[in-house]
Amino acid sequence: RRPMPSLPRTEVDEIAFLARLHLDEAELVAMETDLGAILETFGALAAVDTQGVPPMTHAVPEDSLLRADVVGRSLPVDDALAMAPRRHGDVLVVPAIITAGSGIDS
Repeated sequence: RRPMPSLPRTEVDEIAFLARLHLDEAELVAMETDLGAILETFGALAAVDTQGVPPMTHAVPEDSLLRADVVGRSLPVDDALAMAPRRHGDVLVVPAIITAGSGIDS
């Protein structure tokens, strides 16, 4: 049994607009139902009493799988940049994606 939509159609339309999704009527109806089911699931999860349950990052205990951070021999700069399309001295030159006046500090 599919749950009844619990998300107003206007909100589904707004979400689709913000996500730049061009959905036809059937897709919007399906999205309304699917998003409603997701919200109902989160509502059920929110109703669970988690008082006294410690926060965790994984569902099962996990040791760090990362290697030790130790200084080692580095690749020589000329070898590292040998296949670079563009370089300036010892650095790789890449196209700018943030331009002056973008509002992002560089």
